[in-house]
Amino acid sequence: MSKKVDPNAAADPNSGIFGLPYSFEESKLVYIPVPWEATTSYGGGTVYGPEAILAASLQMDLFDLDVVKPYEQGLHAIDIDQTLASLNTEAKKLAEPIKEVQGNLDGHQQLRKNLDQVNRASEQINQWVKTQTLKVLGAGKIPGLIGGDHSVPFGAFQAAAETQGNYGILHFDAHSDTRDAYMGFTHSHASIMNNATSRIPQIKKIVQVGIRDFCEDEVEFTKAQGNRFEVFYDLQVQTQKQKGVPFLEIAEKIIKNLPDKVWISFDIDGLDPRYCPHTGTPVPGGLDFNEAVTIIRLLAKSRRKIIGFDVVEVAPPLDVDGNPAERIQAYDEWDANVGMRLIYKISALALASQGHAKWNASSEL
Repeated sequence: MSKKVDPNAAADPNSGIFGLPYSFEESKLVYIPVPWEATTSYGGGTVYGPEAILAASLQMDLFDLDVVKPYEQGLHAIDIDQTLASLNTEAKKLAEPIKEVQGNLDGHQQLRKNLDQVNRASEQINQWVKTQTLKVLGAGKIPGLIGGDHSVPFGAFQAAAETQGNYGILHFDAHSDTRDAYMGFTHSHASIMNNATSRIPQIKKIVQVGIRDFCEDEVEFTKAQGNRFEVFYDLQVQTQKQKGVPFLEIAEKIIKNLPDKVWISFDIDGLDPRYCPHTGTPVPGGLDFNEAVTIIRLLAKSRRKIIGFDVVEVAPPLDVDGNPAERIQAYDEWDANVGMRLIYKISALALASQGHAKWNASSEL
């Protein structure tokens, strides 16, 4: 790496993510911001998540107890593509009346046309994400998506399948996300794991953690997948903890189910909502921040390869008009703060899992 970084200095406000100066070419890990939330079914604001996370990242201290100077491997975020945000605005307007009738389009010819347009817009997003992810993977780098709602990584899943072969997904979430075209939206945020399972055969295993809000169809869907799905429901995890089972033992059982290559898909509402209360669909319960990190640390130390990741559903507080108060500068940054710290930790562990960065001798589990 040609550029030197002073990890003890304040970040230059004109620098890149985490205050780093690295270009795409100089980086081992590249972030892909995806400002998209057209099919969200409850709260909004995740479209502003990437911008909020990038702004908050300048407050990050770069020392890591597990990984030796992960930032020196180069971390770079491509610019937010404003055409995606514009497409989101258009698609969201078309989607709103569909959501108002809960997807019941009988006798609504115009709404059927709206639905077709929203689904086509989602396909555009998928293709854009796939193209960007292929570019990152093709250059021998690790992709990290910053959402946006949880529909955005589908194209990245496709890109990983084409370039990495068979792999598994470690899915953190409050929700199962296995609905079939929720409210008619083919690529709903509530359908991402259904789509991943049904459309990408290279995904051989999905391990879900933190799940605590789901419908009967989703329970039946996951059961029908046999060994391809392993669900660690939050109630079951919390019950084990209450019985005195050490969390590390629970984490080991979670990791045991994953294959050699793993994509991490992290919906921020998998955490206890005290961490990111403004996420679109918060649910009581969930993982502690350090419990989630423990699972990912164990994954990285298990000799499995983290081939990429997404962190989605981080949303800043919104004003009465549905916009971030004062456009990122003045609002409560708590959600973005948590999101960017999770992203940095996953990045460090992903780099270590691929041998790009060394483990600290003091790192233990």
